[in-house]
Amino acid sequence: MRDDCIYIAGHNGMVGSALLRACQYKNIATLTASRSELDLCNQSDTFNFLLENKPSAVIIAAAKVGGIYANSTQPAEFCYENLAIATNLIAGSYAAGVKRLLFIGSSCIYPRECPQPIVEEYLLQSPLEKTNEAYALAKIAGLKMCQYYREQYGVTYHSVMPCNLYGPRDNYHPENSHVIPALIRRFHFAKINGDKAVTIWGSGTPLREFLHADDLARACMVCLDLQNPPDILNIGHGEELTIRELAEVIRSVVSYEGEIILDISKPDGTPRKVLDSSKIHNLGWHPGIELYNGLVDAYKDFQQRL
Repeated sequence: MRDDCIYIAGHNGMVGSALLRACQYKNIATLTASRSELDLCNQSDTFNFLLENKPSAVIIAAAKVGGIYANSTQPAEFCYENLAIATNLIAGSYAAGVKRLLFIGSSCIYPRECPQPIVEEYLLQSPLEKTNEAYALAKIAGLKMCQYYREQYGVTYHSVMPCNLYGPRDNYHPENSHVIPALIRRFHFAKINGDKAVTIWGSGTPLREFLHADDLARACMVCLDLQNPPDILNIGHGEELTIRELAEVIRSVVSYEGEIILDISKPDGTPRKVLDSSKIHNLGWHPGIELYNGLVDAYKDFQQRL
C-alpha cells in the first residue's frame, strides 16, 4: 500500500480538481486516472486499478451531475452511473485493503419537506424531491454502503454532504448544468448578443446556499485528519438567498444590464434547502470564500474555458 497517497476519483471535475489543489498545498501525494484511462462504471477495471495501486486513502468525487432538467430527463442514467461509481469504488477499495475512504454526496439526499436547517439525522425521514430522486437515491446508497462497511469490517469509510457547489471547472453545458453555471452562461451570452432579457426557471423564490469547491476541499482535508469521524457530515456555507437574488448577483458579476424574466411554468425544486453545518464548524472548519468573490472567480474560469 502506498504511504500517504490519496486516490482522487474524478480529479478532472470541479470538486476533484479542488481536492487536488488542496492535497498539493499540503504536500500529499495523489493518484489519479482520467475517464479515458479508467471507466469507474466497469467493476473489474475499477477493482484491478485499486488492487494494482493500493492507495492509502480514496476520495470519491466522481459523479454524473446536472441540474433539474438533466435529472428530470435522464433519471435512469443518473441512477445507474452514480450507483456503479459508488459501489465499484467502495467495494473495490475494501478488496484492495484501503482503510480510509471519503464519499462525497449531496444535500439533495435529504427529504423535500424536512425541517430547516437540515441536520444529518433527517436522512430518510420522509419522501425525496422528485426532480432529483434518482441521483439522491444513488448517493444515499453510497453513504449507506460506507456506513455498512465501517460497521461490519472496521474500516474508516465516511461521507460528507455539501450544499450546492460552484467554482472552477464547473459544468457549463447549456442544458445539463446546475443553476450557477447555467446562469453565468445565459447572462454572458445575453450580454455578448445584446439580448434585452434573460429567462430563468421557476418562481425565483426557492432558497439555497452555495459553497465554493475550494472551501469543500478544505473541509474534506479536515475530515480526513479526524481519527474517528462521524459517518455523515454536512458541509454548508451558512448563508442562503433566493434564486432570484442569486440571478441578480450573477447579473452584476457578468455586467449584464438587461431584464430578468421568471418562467413560472418550469419547476422550482425543493422550496428551501439550507444545511445545519454546526458539527463541521465545531471541528474547526468554516467557509472562507464569500459568494460574490467566488462568483467572480467562477466567471473568470468560464471565460478562460470558453
